[in-house]
Amino acid sequence: MGEVTARTLLSGLGVSAGAASGPVARMGRPPALPGARVVADAEAEAAAARSALAALTEDLEDRAARTSGAAREILEALAMIAADPLLAEAVAARVAGGADAPHAVTAAFDEQAGLLREGGGYLAERAADLEDLRDRAVAWLLGAPMPGLPAPGHPFVLVADDLAPADTAMLDPADVLAVVTVRGGPTSHTAILARALGIPAVVGVAGALELADGVVVAVDGDLGTVRAGGSAATASAGRPQTRVAVPATPGRTADGHPVELLLNIGSAKDVRPEAEGVGLFRTEFLFLGRRSAPSPAEQRAAYAEVLDLLPGRKVVIRTLDAGADKPLPFLGLPPEENPALGIRGLRTAAGLPQVLDDQLAAIAQAAAATTADVWVMAPMVATPAEAASFAARARHHGLAKVGVMIEIPAAALRAHRILRHVDFLSIGTNDLGQYTMAADRQDGRLSDLLDPWQPALLDLIGHCADAGRTVGRPVGVCGEAAADPRLAPVLVGLGISSLSMAATAVPAVHAALAERTLDQCARAAARVLDADDPSAAREAAP
Repeated sequence: MGEVTARTLLSGLGVSAGAASGPVARMGRPPALPGARVVADAEAEAAAARSALAALTEDLEDRAARTSGAAREILEALAMIAADPLLAEAVAARVAGGADAPHAVTAAFDEQAGLLREGGGYLAERAADLEDLRDRAVAWLLGAPMPGLPAPGHPFVLVADDLAPADTAMLDPADVLAVVTVRGGPTSHTAILARALGIPAVVGVAGALELADGVVVAVDGDLGTVRAGGSAATASAGRPQTRVAVPATPGRTADGHPVELLLNIGSAKDVRPEAEGVGLFRTEFLFLGRRSAPSPAEQRAAYAEVLDLLPGRKVVIRTLDAGADKPLPFLGLPPEENPALGIRGLRTAAGLPQVLDDQLAAIAQAAAATTADVWVMAPMVATPAEAASFAARARHHGLAKVGVMIEIPAAALRAHRILRHVDFLSIGTNDLGQYTMAADRQDGRLSDLLDPWQPALLDLIGHCADAGRTVGRPVGVCGEAAADPRLAPVLVGLGISSLSMAATAVPAVHAALAERTLDQCARAAARVLDADDPSAAREAAP
């Protein structure tokens, strides 16, 4: 297929809201691996390979030092992979077997990436991270240009097959107007970090690589479209690199009904001091890439750093959400044929109870030393018995406000029974949608089934909200649905009491709620639930 230059409309999955237009600049390509050569000096070859891995590690550590928040955590985790002694040993073994350094490095990385790809789902997506590390190490060995972000000297729309975390973490909103990729899903690093930076992004765009450098495209991260063929005169100007201001006034409807608008964060770097609070503190970033769990003291310090920034305000801390689908080496869990349905979230505590107990103890100690209103919740709870067990454990450590995430339809359907044991529910719409529709949330081809406007998903959310109203306990939403300013009023109309999202989404959601009364929200929710599909649901909303 030739390069796309005429006026063309491409479609994909919008994963970061907003619209922008500008000239295309494509990612630098990985270096071509030359033919194998005979190794005359095995020790020199091994030394070259070690130098490449060391240079890769140093580059990642330098990138991490120049960024913050989730981006820094991801880059630090990648640096630990590059510095892994087991990887170095695998490379050395191949050199000893006669391979030259570029081929030894390629084979060692490819073997690990292959194992991840066999795991499917989240593991398969992480294989792209290893391939990026491989390409950078090989480029260093060959003296070739480093693959990665272009630098055309003007603001541009970045187009790539996929983006590795090392590249996504370095995106500058002043230069990168929007991101378009062929691969990727709604929970990929591209999606998470683009949303955090406020950069419009569309993934799963077949044909994106045929867009020629310099062609002006209009990207709509809400509709998931990329329109090629505009003029340079209509291109967006570069955006200044500003920190999004979260509204200082609490969220509420036009008639004064309160709706907490909270933040999703990964570390203290993501906190906005003016925010109402935090609805989802993802603690797994503290655990990424480690061969052993962080000590209770290290965990306590990380939690305290966040809590100290939010005196008197609500902070909901999610316990470790990891397992076979999110590889954490220290857990020692074997690969699974279907990781999305395997040992993940709270289920890891069955075989590794000390990891959960250490985390709960660290959270309790950090909470005791702050005025923040600390809540704790467990991910991937399926039954009332699991909820009761977690609640007893958390309260044993002195944590007073205990809840669970609703991500499994079985839990949503039994929400009224789960609320006999816990103080609140938080609905993770990303996973709940995946399991409700039997559609892998990493697969952009299933974006229609993963649409948060699916009436079946909204039915389950409404069921949970009804259970909360019956017993007078709060039910929030912390998935991507909460960040949609059109859907947020519908969720409030269903009875949701809090919405948690990236800081960049708060202003629009705050404004959308302020324009509608609670009665208008409730009537919109009733119309939406009567719809047969997402399109009809959207049309039914105001």
